Amino acid sequence: MHLRSSVFSDLMTSPLASRLVQWLYTLFLFTKSDIKTTVIPITFFAAAAAPEPAPTYILHAAFWIWLHVLQFDVSNQTLSPEEDEYNKRDRPLPSKRMTLRQALILRWLLVPACWLWSAWYSIETLYASVALVALTITYNECATHAGHWLLRNCVNAAGFASFEVGATLVATADNRMLDRVAILSVCISAGIFATTIQTQDFKDVHGDRLVGRRTLPILYPSIARYTVLVGLCSWSVLLAQVWNLAWDARAVLFMLSTFISYRFMTYKDVPQDQISFYWYNVWLSLAHALPGYYRYVSAPIVPT
Repeated sequence: MHLRSSVFSDLMTSPLASRLVQWLYTLFLFTKSDIKTTVIPITFFAAAAAPEPAPTYILHAAFWIWLHVLQFDVSNQTLSPEEDEYNKRDRPLPSKRMTLRQALILRWLLVPACWLWSAWYSIETLYASVALVALTITYNECATHAGHWLLRNCVNAAGFASFEVGATLVATADNRMLDRVAILSVCISAGIFATTIQTQDFKDVHGDRLVGRRTLPILYPSIARYTVLVGLCSWSVLLAQVWNLAWDARAVLFMLSTFISYRFMTYKDVPQDQISFYWYNVWLSLAHALPGYYRYVSAPIVPT
């Protein structure tokens, strides 16, 4: 027993293990800012939308999401490294943990890695992965991210829908088919992203302006904040109806959307916009959990 412990200790303190840990941490740094905005909310979504999910399936879904987020983020962060030097200096490129050439090699190696990992689950999951890679290229390499805010929002929504389809398939027992509730969940979520994704742009206005990005908060700063109010409140009403929420659940959803809208309308500097965006992700995670509420709490019982 002592010998095994000694061997394990030697392995963990070896230069190879140290390099592996540093490499894994570098990969994490690429995705750090998207853990709370993408990995966690979409994992909530997959757990709630999938028919008959299990804890092991949900863990698989979380890793599938993270791997595809990594593919997107490495692509995105190799386009304008100078932007991150201004406001996100802990990322691998501005912090010199990785050269641009190394990051570009990693970026294209991740494409077949995502496809092979997805194909292991099902051909349908592979289709979702292919769609995500295509939308990543459209958004990043084809510069949709720097184009008109409406097109940018639509591509964002399609990307998140691909994330959700793939993750929900992974979280489903047979990995091949989504039921009516899951499909409706993806459609609603895509609509939410298309109309409220600008919430992430308020905190990034300085960096976006630096690289010439035309986001809604830059072009129409006052109107953009009203779109948050209208979007969150409208979607809260629709979600309450579609998922047949009880009055206490409706109250929580409405109060949260009102609170977040108030923050965006009242506190207008970048640090406060960052906090408001955190709260938006709380609302989004709650919205993503509602299909599960419908499945297990509020769905009408069909006589057999």
